[in-house]
Amino acid sequence: MVGVYIGSTSGYSGKNLIAMSLGLRFKKEGLRVGYMKPVGAVPRKENGQPGDEDAFFLQEVLGLRQDPELVTPVVVTREFTVRAFSEDIGDLMPGIVSAYEELSRDKDVMIIAGSGNLLGSGTYCGLDGVSVSRALGAKTLVIDRYHNELKYDYVLRCKEALGDDLAGLILNDIPEHYRPEVDDLIVPFFKRKGVDVLGVIASDPIMSAIKVSDLAERLGGKIISAHHKADRVVENFLIGTMQVENFLTHFMRHKNSAIIVGGDRSDVQLVALEGSCPCLILTGNLYPNDIILTRSEVLQTPIIVVREDTFSVAKKMETILSRHKLRDMIKVNHGVQLVGSALDFDLLKGKLGL
Repeated sequence: MVGVYIGSTSGYSGKNLIAMSLGLRFKKEGLRVGYMKPVGAVPRKENGQPGDEDAFFLQEVLGLRQDPELVTPVVVTREFTVRAFSEDIGDLMPGIVSAYEELSRDKDVMIIAGSGNLLGSGTYCGLDGVSVSRALGAKTLVIDRYHNELKYDYVLRCKEALGDDLAGLILNDIPEHYRPEVDDLIVPFFKRKGVDVLGVIASDPIMSAIKVSDLAERLGGKIISAHHKADRVVENFLIGTMQVENFLTHFMRHKNSAIIVGGDRSDVQLVALEGSCPCLILTGNLYPNDIILTRSEVLQTPIIVVREDTFSVAKKMETILSRHKLRDMIKVNHGVQLVGSALDFDLLKGKLGL
């Protein structure tokens, strides 16, 4: 039995996507696959049993039925956090190791999902990613997601901490303009440092997309028109604070973008509606006039009204689109295809001894 621990240089880097992709690929090749998320940061109960929201979803995707208390022996609830900071909660690692041994008893491969970032998250309770991976005797995959730059220093610290137990590095969400530098400079650099890059996954707008209904909920807003089209997908956003002529130029280049605009800017709102944007987000808790509402219904474009100002909503949108979790099976299937075409599975299997 082989264990592969999936860690990352920061939160929201694609650990769930890689876990799904590996699990499905190994199952397709006839291997018996198990899954574990030792430390769960998103508490949820299912059928009365406590567990982690990501872990429940991953098991569903992988077609697994495992005891939630074994899959996620440590669930970080508010109560757990208070105890961890106010008293000695003892050594939690033996419980994780025991659960892992039971889950892996009849398996060929165990997919172990990390939480947060590999070197730091969980240190306060003795359950950082490196310590957990070592205790389980697993090989570790590190995911580094591009956010304006790659975290070269962090990756090298992971190599120093893991040594030969580092199976390799996956670079995720790499924009097209940065790809030549990754291929010609970054990948060879890591290779010289003893870190094999197992895959470079390109940025894809579908992977950061979110349904209008989910977006309204995350923004704390209210859909006031075209409710039946709340399942439309938003891939990006534009701010409509400029003059109409300038806005139109930008808008034509950014399809499938939600338009964030003040509730009093009916000129920009009308242009956005006629240009078939997926939704309008009106800020300042200002409702549109009757003409805009009517066009919204005719063109079947939902309008979301939010209380906050345009700048605050734009900042929230950046966070939402970069951190929106995989929950839609269309996105899951698309993401698995992306990973499948980018990852060197033969090299990974060689690293894992499969």
